[in-house]
Amino acid sequence: QVQLVESGGGLVQPGGSLRLSCAASGSIFTINTMGWYRQAPGKQRELVASINSGGRTNYANSVKGRFTISRDNAKNTVYLQMNSLEPEDTAVYYCNCNAQTRPFYIGTDYWGQGTQVTVSS
Repeated sequence: QVQLVESGGGLVQPGGSLRLSCAASGSIFTINTMGWYRQAPGKQRELVASINSGGRTNYANSVKGRFTISRDNAKNTVYLQMNSLEPEDTAVYYCNCNAQTRPFYIGTDYWGQGTQVTVSS
């Protein structure tokens, strides 16, 4: 099994910044894609950003130019730097990874418990 622990959420004013971190631990052979999703009240969970093992990134159109995803493969950790935050960014942010626990095993998706990000004056 793989566990994901997130940190860095909180309350910030519009225009402010936050940095989320997510560390993976457990029976990890290799981690493929890591990413961040978010879910606002009454809305479906949506992809915010993802990064594969080679460093290729993908962003939702709503966060392009404001958010940056990165990862430290040695620490099995993914980060989300969020700048120019807007009230519409308010949501619970979930860390996700696709990981293999053994060689030749199919990758499995794992999720963190979520961290609240609130953008309000």
